[in-house]
Amino acid sequence: MHKSTFEEEIERSGKIIYTNVGDSMMPLIKQGRDVLVISKPNGRLKRYDVPLYKRDSGQYVLHRILEVRENDYVICGDNRWKKEYGITDRHIIGVLTGMIRDGREIPVTDRQYRLYVHLWCNFFPVRAWMIRVRQFLKRRLR
Repeated sequence: MHKSTFEEEIERSGKIIYTNVGDSMMPLIKQGRDVLVISKPNGRLKRYDVPLYKRDSGQYVLHRILEVRENDYVICGDNRWKKEYGITDRHIIGVLTGMIRDGREIPVTDRQYRLYVHLWCNFFPVRAWMIRVRQFLKRRLR
């Protein structure tokens, strides 16, 4: 039986619905709680979009765009502090258009979602500092 890739599935149906693995997009997206709706992108993505992309290493990643540059994007997970550079349109497979939580669909146009995004991203330096301190303390306690 052939197992289709994200790329094949999004090309075939225009979207994919799946559950994520990992904690890089917490607190917004939590593994085991949220079902994600990823749609085929329509042109260049915008600041705050959440693309599903494939790194050159073959790893699939779902992180948020913090800056759109002429030839690439600056991307970072909501639960990360290191920015990633050099992700181009050729890496992008799809973009988050909504999520399903407790049986309710939440589109990325939802007011509460948009408020979260602006607060979380506009205070990136504060958030990055908090995440770094938390990681430092976790390592020290081990």
